[in-house]
Amino acid sequence: MAETITLGPDGELNVPDEPVIPYIEGDGIGVDIWPAARSVLDAAAARHGRRIAWKEVLAGQKGYDETGEWLPAETVEAFRSHLIGIKGPLATPVGGGIRSLNVAIRRILDLYVCLRPVRWLAGVPSPVKEPHLVDMVIFRENTEDIYTGLEAASGSPEAARLIELLADAFGWEIRPDAGLGIKPVSKFGSQRLQRAALDYAVRRGRRRIHWVHKGNIMKFTEGAFRTWGYELVREEYSDVAVGYHDCGGDPGDRILVSDVITDIALQQVLTRPDSFDVIATMNLNGDYLSDALAAQVGGIGIAPGANINYVTGCGVFEATHGTAPKYAGQDRVNPSSLLLSGVLMFEHLGWQEAADDITAAVEATVGDQIVTYDFARLMNGVTEVKCSEFAAAVIDRL
Repeated sequence: MAETITLGPDGELNVPDEPVIPYIEGDGIGVDIWPAARSVLDAAAARHGRRIAWKEVLAGQKGYDETGEWLPAETVEAFRSHLIGIKGPLATPVGGGIRSLNVAIRRILDLYVCLRPVRWLAGVPSPVKEPHLVDMVIFRENTEDIYTGLEAASGSPEAARLIELLADAFGWEIRPDAGLGIKPVSKFGSQRLQRAALDYAVRRGRRRIHWVHKGNIMKFTEGAFRTWGYELVREEYSDVAVGYHDCGGDPGDRILVSDVITDIALQQVLTRPDSFDVIATMNLNGDYLSDALAAQVGGIGIAPGANINYVTGCGVFEATHGTAPKYAGQDRVNPSSLLLSGVLMFEHLGWQEAADDITAAVEATVGDQIVTYDFARLMNGVTEVKCSEFAAAVIDRL
């Protein structure tokens, strides 16, 4: 019998054997990758005596076509009331039109953690020599920084007023034709993200955490993020974690917490990836970093992502790539980003065995040289298959 997932008094999810889970098919290639990913998720769940009662909700072009709204209130409420959901990619115009629907969902539901694990799967083509050394988890703050949309367009009355205000109040000289954006970074927002990263590291047996920031330049936003992170370790986690400068780099049996400047981090995750384990950072840094890391392990086409509020229990799992409309309906693209996001969802639900089955089956499929076109053009002697055929091959190997 299908039931709704609920949140227990201890903050743990109560997950029935047949949970109702809302989904958004997605724009563009969503029509291809969602059915493929769903078929694998259903097969893996069934192997362990479970099933999912899928509930379609609308957003993006399909939402607009059927309701006149890009993000209907009913969709947001479905994610809120059912706690867990999954979505394909949604289109966002560049430079105008509607704001990002992905960002809107995160902000409305206060999904403050963007969780992006990055790990190489054996057999996946990579541009680096030792992709097997890449095994890290990024905690990207989702609700603050310059992604808040607090902007004024160049030449607008709002921009002129803000420029005048800043000149009068602080003596700041800003060119009159400038567009402006506000970059809020709060102690509350920073520490709840850092707390989630610390809890994850403790729960998963991870040994290192890095605060990634540009605090040498943006001292009162990104620099404050760094400071608040070390304060949190001292005040709430001193029994299980310790800052680098508080232990001289020798944490004993505790988790070692250190920090690194963003541009250096982007270099070091490439030159010495095995030095990184869990990373916590702000919104823009996390966006750049997670996509750059994805390139080392096969590309954003197979990168999973999740947006989670660990307090309310709400989580929306999503493909991290775009809509690629020119490929829509061709049954051609790789469904792995959405599929592996489903793996994250299963892990979040406590369905670890089913999650592990899918990961192993994807690795086995690629290892058997059965791949979609994106990998086929980078590999020799492979069997190129359609999106749906790749999903079927994964199911065969569960």
